[in-house]
Amino acid sequence: MSADMLSAFVDSAERHHATVHRVAPEEVTATIARLVEAPAVGVALPWGLDLPEAVATDPTPADLDAAETGVTAARLAIADYGSVVLESDAAGSEAVSLFPERHVAVVRAGDVVPGMREAIERLGDRLRDGASAVLATGPSATADMGDLVIGAHGPRAVEIVLVEEAEEMDGHDSGPDSEEDSRE
Repeated sequence: MSADMLSAFVDSAERHHATVHRVAPEEVTATIARLVEAPAVGVALPWGLDLPEAVATDPTPADLDAAETGVTAARLAIADYGSVVLESDAAGSEAVSLFPERHVAVVRAGDVVPGMREAIERLGDRLRDGASAVLATGPSATADMGDLVIGAHGPRAVEIVLVEEAEEMDGHDSGPDSEEDSRE
């Protein structure tokens, strides 16, 4: 993973109406706390990262129906497409990512791959063994009936929290003044 590939991922994701927040691991919980609209549901994050208290885990169907925000980890991100890959799991990551109006996806910079070929190389064995995954590129959208409609079959807004280790952040300031996205 290179700085150019991360920049390509950010550019692609933002072309597809997602917002990318490049942060250090210690900033993840606070960043998610700023991004969620209550009520929020989520799936416990791997990699030793924590969800903010405002995000309820183990949601019931009623919780999912009422939620404004869903927070999940993404297994991979694909730079060429600006997509995040959400694997199906027992915790319900797919449902948490699809039902609420806002999806917050957390992905490690080290899990950004250049293209679909590399994504399939990393996921292929699990998918051939019966696992499933959703490739999500920006908010849900359709133009089936004419004008583009955002949020027709899934979230209206997608926020991607891109977690970078210190060595990955060279040349990118994630301090409080620049906290937000690469868009600003």
